[in-house]
Amino acid sequence: MLELKGKTKTAEIEPITGQSILDLALRANVDWQFSCSRGTCARCRCLVTEGMELLGEITDEEWDRLEPEEFDEGYRLGCQAIVVSTDGRIAAINKPYF
Repeated sequence: MLELKGKTKTAEIEPITGQSILDLALRANVDWQFSCSRGTCARCRCLVTEGMELLGEITDEEWDRLEPEEFDEGYRLGCQAIVVSTDGRIAAINKPYF
């Protein structure tokens, strides 16, 4: 299961391997902030509170936009965090900088 919390809406959906957290949030009509969907604006920044191990590796775009301590705290870019396994629960909260 994938729990997504946007600014005003929360949804629980089945995750889809190969899809990003942003793609899945938009599919579920969660009000997830974003501007570019390429990893350059960082508006889709999110806090992954559960299931980080079910997501793909941190991308170069994320290394360029986020600080190392943010990764330690569980932050990812929603457009870059790709579901690689559905064998568990993932929970993410949209936490843009502004």
